Amino acid sequence: MVCNLSSLVFVFLLFATTSYAIPVGEVNTICKQAKDPSFCSTLLNSNPNANLVGLTQYTIDIVRANVTNTIKLIDTLIAQSTDPKSKKHYKLCLGNFGSEGALGDLDYTQELLKKGDYQGVNLAASSIVDNIEDCVSGDAPSIPPFHDPSKLPKYTTITKSVVSVILVLSKNLGKKI
Repeated sequence: MVCNLSSLVFVFLLFATTSYAIPVGEVNTICKQAKDPSFCSTLLNSNPNANLVGLTQYTIDIVRANVTNTIKLIDTLIAQSTDPKSKKHYKLCLGNFGSEGALGDLDYTQELLKKGDYQGVNLAASSIVDNIEDCVSGDAPSIPPFHDPSKLPKYTTITKSVVSVILVLSKNLGKKI
């Protein structure tokens, strides 16, 4: 009897969880708002049976992994750099990605999601994009962007693409889907 009861509870929880999941068609509708709808759909459909808040959390977790990997890459680039201009650029980028930059903004995005402040999620995620762009383009428009032959531009592009999915999701949070 105990085994049957626990099996019944498991089945109930399974149906309860999936009943709030966003259907693939809805994900595709949301992703039509993204700059790269195909990337967005692939990313979000890789986490089936999640609701909109769950998909946003999932995407935040992916951004966190990307930002952490980017910081590790920047640390390596600083250590290996012999050119003062390169070293200065990478140190600037480290500031843009660290706890006072993208990582701090990501923590704030997470906090706002937990509070249900979905407009705040959008604004905080926008700040992450600003930090990424400051790394790539520099803080001042009058200074030409640093020509970076490393893997850093690729890392920043991928991270920015994932953050753009958070921006799309945050616009849909709180709406009836």
